[in-house]
Amino acid sequence: MPHFRQLLQDPRLLLAFGFGSGLSPIMPGTMGTMVALPIYYLMAPLNIWLYIALVVLSILIGNYLCGYAAKKLKVHDHPGIVWDEFAGMWITMIAVPFSWQTLLAGFVLFRIFDMVKPWPISLADKHIHGGVGIMFDDVLAGFAALACLHGALYMGWLM
Repeated sequence: MPHFRQLLQDPRLLLAFGFGSGLSPIMPGTMGTMVALPIYYLMAPLNIWLYIALVVLSILIGNYLCGYAAKKLKVHDHPGIVWDEFAGMWITMIAVPFSWQTLLAGFVLFRIFDMVKPWPISLADKHIHGGVGIMFDDVLAGFAALACLHGALYMGWLM
C-alpha cells in the first residue's frame, strides 16, 4: 500500500487513489465513491451532453490511470484504486434530477452493484484485466444502478 507522500509525488497515483481516499483502511471503494459526490455536485448543473462527455472522458482516463497504478503497484485491481468508483458513480447519476434523495439512492444502488457484483458484472470482474478490466465492472455497476434509479424515478418512488 502506498503512502500519501507517494501519491503526492505521482499525480497519476493521486488520481487513481481518488485524491487519497483509496488509502482508507476501511472500505476504500466506499470512501472513493464518497469523494466522487462533491465532484458530481459540481457536474450536476451541466448540460446533459457535456456531463456525458465528462463521464466518457473519466472512463477513458480511468482505463489509463487504473492500468498505470496496477502496474506500478504490481497488484491487479488494488483495493485502493478507486478512480473506477468515481466513474461508476457519475454514470449512476446520468440524467438524474439532483436532490439529496436521488444522490443517496444512487450512492446506495451503485455501492450494492459494485460490492455484490451480480452477473454480468462478476463475469467482467473475473475475465477482463488491466486498466480496462479494473474500470469495466464499475462501469457495468454504474449502468445497472442508473437503470434502477431511473426506474425508481419513473415509478414515482423518488423526488
